[in-house]
Amino acid sequence: MDTLQRTKSDISTVLLHTMDENISDDPVSLTKTTLPILSEIELAKCECCGMSEECSAEYVEEMKKRYSGKLICGLCGEAVKEEMEKNGGRTREEALEEHMNACVRFNRLGRVYPALYQADAVKKLLKKSSSAVSKSGNNNRKGGLARSSSCIPAITKDMKDKLRF
Repeated sequence: MDTLQRTKSDISTVLLHTMDENISDDPVSLTKTTLPILSEIELAKCECCGMSEECSAEYVEEMKKRYSGKLICGLCGEAVKEEMEKNGGRTREEALEEHMNACVRFNRLGRVYPALYQADAVKKLLKKSSSAVSKSGNNNRKGGLARSSSCIPAITKDMKDKLRF
């Protein structure tokens, strides 16, 4: 029985204790039992990604204090922490600004045109890798994209074979 009692929530335990104190056959007295006041839950929208989540007023105030008056969700908060750790020496405000810029860019382009957003990310990746090769002064271009031969002969051969039949 003790293990079952521990699995119950605190509210149900308080309710049982208040009901035991007010044992009466009168159903009206049972409805007047007082429960502990819970904090109000509100639907809060993240200023970075736009996701909404249920938060208490205390949590909203804590997040606004922590992130320069901006309300951000827990997921964006973790991303800001990682941004701070990744680029050591960055302040929380700089990391928050960097993350908010990435979220705004994704919301503007990535949600509407996901293929275009992915292509832009690949383009940036290739530019970054090519600039790293050019900075090192290595002209061997190891790890870059290379083409061994043209695909045109294979396509024309395939078309000629189809036309014969």
